[in-house]
Amino acid sequence: MRILCCVLIIFALIAAFALPASAQLAPLYGKVTGEDGKPLADATITMVNNDSGRQYAMKTDKKGEFVAVNIAAGMYHLTIMRDGKVVYEALGKSVRAETDLKIDLAKEKSAAKEREMQGLTPEQRRKIAEQQQAEEKERQNIGSMNQLLAQAKTASDAGDFGNAVSSLKQAIQIDPSRGVLWSRLGETYLAAAGKAAAGGNRDAAAEDYNQAAEAYRKAISIKPSEAAYHNNLGQALGKLGKADEAAAEYTTAAQLDPGNAGLYYFNLGAVLTNIGKVDEANAAFDKAIAANPPNTEAYYWKGVNLLSKATLDKSGKMVAVPGTAEAFQKYLVLEPTGRYAPNAKEMLVSIGSKVETTFKGKGR
Repeated sequence: MRILCCVLIIFALIAAFALPASAQLAPLYGKVTGEDGKPLADATITMVNNDSGRQYAMKTDKKGEFVAVNIAAGMYHLTIMRDGKVVYEALGKSVRAETDLKIDLAKEKSAAKEREMQGLTPEQRRKIAEQQQAEEKERQNIGSMNQLLAQAKTASDAGDFGNAVSSLKQAIQIDPSRGVLWSRLGETYLAAAGKAAAGGNRDAAAEDYNQAAEAYRKAISIKPSEAAYHNNLGQALGKLGKADEAAAEYTTAAQLDPGNAGLYYFNLGAVLTNIGKVDEANAAFDKAIAANPPNTEAYYWKGVNLLSKATLDKSGKMVAVPGTAEAFQKYLVLEPTGRYAPNAKEMLVSIGSKVETTFKGKGR
């Protein structure tokens, strides 16, 4: 009996101190499907064993498939990355011997949302459902508006401004709070007005300019800080002969966007020139010239305005006011082959000033 007891004790000690069997190793095959239902190619799969900390890393092929050789069964922290971003992560993913691991990101996302919803109150679920519905409606609206914008552009490019306006108004009905839609409508009316004016239809042009002005006013009410809206409203108002209102819009645009102030002040000068306010126009052209970068054509139109003040002496010779020749010469320095270069040269000849043909630089 004493011998038997000793044997039992020895077996017990052996059992107590026996080393655990090595973990079972086997291949792992897997496939990842993206949220769009297509295989997720060129993704990095990282798996870290929760117990041992051992890490495995694989890449998916064009079919979204991956394989690992001799991976131990157990629980894993699994991460899927693509283009430097984590697209899926699971802290406890069970892997058994010869597992065929399929990961459908769309189903995983849906399941995660369902798990999240299970811990919420009915009121919280209702609010989330309403938010999801609103987001889905927004996506649909954006898609519809983009389609209508594309239709409007196609029609406008073809000179069919009536259909372009119709498409834009439909887009505005979907969401009238978007300033860009009103701005596009204003642009279309401006183009239509230009076409009508070129065809000699002044009444139609005036109506289109009025419609353009109203569209830009609406855009400005939505986003008053957008300088382009003020500039384009100034253009419509200028065409309607409302010089003071146009001047206010151009000035606002220049204040909001100093980087393009040269353009806005030049437009202001053009409006004032057209109504004969040459002194005020030249003040605007001086501001356009002072802007960075300057509007070089401002020199030419400043010269034209100064030339309008020229007088004739007793012999009938034209006497230009100071600064006239300098304005035309400066334009030619900056734009020797510009569209107004021939005119500038003719005007210099008409006032008896020498036309320079060699220029040392293009400084202001």
